[in-house]
Amino acid sequence: MKILFDFDEKKCSACGACAIACMDQNDLDAEAGQQPYRKVYQYESGGEHVYMSIACLHCPDAPCVTACPVGCLSKDEATGLTRFDNTNCIGCHSCAMACPYGAPSFRSTGDKRPREKMEKCHGCLERIEAGLTPACVHACPTGALTWRWAEDDEISPLAALYASWKALT
Repeated sequence: MKILFDFDEKKCSACGACAIACMDQNDLDAEAGQQPYRKVYQYESGGEHVYMSIACLHCPDAPCVTACPVGCLSKDEATGLTRFDNTNCIGCHSCAMACPYGAPSFRSTGDKRPREKMEKCHGCLERIEAGLTPACVHACPTGALTWRWAEDDEISPLAALYASWKALT
């Protein structure tokens, strides 16, 4: 079994509550230019505005894991989530270049950080383990964003939707 995030584009109003919840959960600083791990996009398709909320899709064969030269990324066998430990991150951006969804991000360098370190959606596993819903899902007022346990070989419907939209641009 693995964790999958599902998205119903027909329910999304692009309110951004998921992105704000992500920023709050991960102590991201918008004033310092830090972006949430979950982002909301808008597309026009057939004369209609369509919205999409996307973060790391925790790919079964995550290319970011393979691309990292120092092993900061790994697959969690129990959940299927793509986890990270950026202790050894060298800020090379190889994971970001390998990711087709733009999930890895890098916090700006500053006085307390001698170099950029990769960060990304971790699926709010600590919330799930505590019996809570991931922050982005919990904050979604329309129910467009959900999560569930799925079979290991099940492909994320969100990945297929994103690929179809990306083909339109």
